Formats: sequence, structure tokens, C-alpha cells
Amino acid sequence: MTPMEKTPGLERFSLWGRVTLVTGATRGLGLEIARGMAAAGAVVGINGRNAERAREIAKAIPNAFAAPFDITDLSAAAAAIDDVVARHGRLDCLVNNAAVRDRRPLHDIGAEDFRRLIETNLVAQYALSRVAVRHMAACGQGRLVFISSMVGPQSFRGDPAYVASKGGLEALMRALAVELGEKGIAANAIAPGFFLTEGNAPFFAHPRVAELARRIPLQRFGRPDELVGAAIFLASDAASYITGQVLTVDAGLSVAL
Repeated sequence: MTPMEKTPGLERFSLWGRVTLVTGATRGLGLEIARGMAAAGAVVGINGRNAERAREIAKAIPNAFAAPFDITDLSAAAAAIDDVVARHGRLDCLVNNAAVRDRRPLHDIGAEDFRRLIETNLVAQYALSRVAVRHMAACGQGRLVFISSMVGPQSFRGDPAYVASKGGLEALMRALAVELGEKGIAANAIAPGFFLTEGNAPFFAHPRVAELARRIPLQRFGRPDELVGAAIFLASDAASYITGQVLTVDAGLSVAL
């Protein structure tokens, strides 16, 4: 029995025995979420396009396994999820984290660029969820967790395609929550504020963004590990009566603007 299971109430936050797949888990927020879920007891699939990196990371995380595939390759993604269930017997949670960003303004983003981003950030998330739900429904329970964004405040960045894709993702989450509730499957989203990750270091170096920290109630940007608790919560039994919701993790920025 784990220490968490010995403490009344805390056992509801345990992911012990759960099988979880985190997309885009080889770096940034996805990697921290995968580490956190493994620490909470889950068996975690590390997804990424780079198979070698996914395997290296999986070896370094207890209870983790590599699940490399490109989420935009729908056939490969479906086969990978089927393989996860075949190997582990079930899939309890899918964290749709993988996404791409194009920080250019409207006049620089053509229709093809926009379509490519929507394919990754919205269409692929829909297709992955569709396959995952098929397995979850067979067990009568499951969790879909989408990593959205603080769409309103972040729109000033001048990347309308990304904002549109994340707005669509939240709408998709709510629609799935309504449709899948009778199957025992919950769908929720996390809307991160400004988190310092390796991938967005150039963005945070911009003087205008540095000034933004002073407008955040906690007066700083977030660390990737500070998003982990929200993901564990939504994947756990502690959130058993929560679906169709967006949990904002932004140090109060959205209410301060």
C-alpha cells in the first residue's frame, strides 16, 4: 500500500494502476505532466515524434513506456493507442498536450499554414480522442484532458491561428463532455498561463513579455512542474464529478487583466 493510499481522502488523488498516455511528452509541459502522473502511481506512455528521445525519457521515469508516433499521422496514432491497450490491458486517461504554434500575425499566416496548424492542434486531438474513447467506453470509465490556453489574454501575441485552434479545442472538450458522460468518460481542459519552458524561451526574452510579469498577481511566470497538480487532479477520482470544465492555471492573470 502506498503512503497516499494510507491517508484518508488523499487516496482519491492517486493514479495507482491507471494507464495514461501523454502526447508531446518529450519536453516542456508534457514532460512534466508525464513525470508527475508517474509519481502519482500511473503507468505513463511517453509520446513524441522522436522515437529515440521518447525511449530515453521513458527509461528515466519509473512506470513509463515509450509511445512514439506523430499525432498528425492518424493511422499510426490509432495503431499506437490500440497497441497501448493490447500491452497494458486498458487506457484510463489521454492527455492531449501536443501542439504547434505559429507566432506570426494575420497577414503573414496563409490559409495553408492555418490549415496545417488546425490539423495538428484540433483535428489530431479529435481523432486521438475518438480512438481512446472506444477503449475507455469498453471499461465504462475514462478521462480526456486537453491542454488549452488562456485564449483571451494570450491573443495579444499576434498568433491568431493558434488562438483559434485552442478556442476550438475548448469547444470540442465541452461537446465531448456532454456526449460521453453517459459512458462514464469525463472531458476537461487545463488553460495554462505563462509558463517558462525550453521551447518558448525566445518569446519570454521579449521586453514586452518581461513587463507582463508585473501584471501577474503572483508577480512571476510559472514553472512547468506547477501545472502537474492540475493534470493529476483531473485524471484522478478526486475529479470524478467534474466534466466539461476549463481549469485555469495562470497565477491570477486572467482575473487581473
